[in-house]
Amino acid sequence: MNRFLVSLLAASAFCLPAMAVEDHKPKYGGVVVETKAGDLELVAKPDLMVIHVSDHGKAMKLTSGTGKVTVFNGNDKTEAPLTLVGDKLEAKGSFKVAPGAKVLAEVALNGKPAVAARFTLK
Repeated sequence: MNRFLVSLLAASAFCLPAMAVEDHKPKYGGVVVETKAGDLELVAKPDLMVIHVSDHGKAMKLTSGTGKVTVFNGNDKTEAPLTLVGDKLEAKGSFKVAPGAKVLAEVALNGKPAVAARFTLK
């Protein structure tokens, strides 16, 4: 490679725009799934399922939110409706939340079409 081409490549590296790093790490100790509606973080407890919603790492302001969660643990299947509580969705019930359990969340946020998210509990 000639020196001019090497210099041009080196100079162009400094002119490239910085790529935004997506933050998909759990902020509440749950499991995060990326969807078209935003990042959904499921925090699963035996009596409560909580879904936090964020957009590019920042909490999303929710004006409306509905849906349901379905917990699959072996042959057991439990469903519960999600309701908006502040800026998160909650479902109350009796859930088997062992590691490896699967959770399907169907949510509609801020008047937009519903999305589905599949979580595997750790």
